[in-house]
Amino acid sequence: MSETLPKRKHPRLKHFDYSQNMRYFITICTHKKRCILSSVRVGRGLAPAETHKTAVGQVIERTLLEMPKRYPYLIIDKYVVMPNHIHVIFGILAPAGASPRPTISDIVCAFKSLSTRECKSTQLIDNKLWQTSFHDHIVRNETDYRAIWEYIDTNPTRRADDKYYSEGAAALMNT
Repeated sequence: MSETLPKRKHPRLKHFDYSQNMRYFITICTHKKRCILSSVRVGRGLAPAETHKTAVGQVIERTLLEMPKRYPYLIIDKYVVMPNHIHVIFGILAPAGASPRPTISDIVCAFKSLSTRECKSTQLIDNKLWQTSFHDHIVRNETDYRAIWEYIDTNPTRRADDKYYSEGAAALMNT
C-alpha cells in the first residue's frame, strides 16, 4: 500500500508580478525552527524587550544589510532578527523600464544562499540554516504598512504570542 504525500500548495499568488515596485513583508524561519539567531531579554519596568544576536544572527544581519548592493533597487525599511526567524519589509523601487528586475523570490533565495554559505565557511553551522520557502505579504496601503512596522517593532516583546515562536525555545530566549 503506497501512501501519497499531500500536495504542497504554492505559497505565492498566481499571476502576481513579484518584481513590482511595492513593499513586501517577508518572514524567513530557521530550519526546524532552531533558536540560533538571537536571544530575547525581557525589559525591566517600562523598558522594551531586546534581541541580542548570536554570531549566526550577526552574519544574518550583515548579509541582509548588504542585499541592496546586490540589488540596487532594493530597500530595507525595517527588520528584526528573532531567535528562530527574521521579519523584514523589503521595498522594490526600480525606475520605469529598469531591467533586470529581481523578484522577491530571487532576493530571498540569494539572501538565504549567501547567509548559509558564510555561516558554513566560518563553521558557525554544519547543516541547513533555513526552512524551505518563506512567508510573504504584499503591503497594500499605508495602514497595512504601519501595522506591519509596529508588528516588527514589538515582536521581541510579544515573542510568546508569535506564531513562529516554539515552546521548546522559551528557556533559550529568556536567558
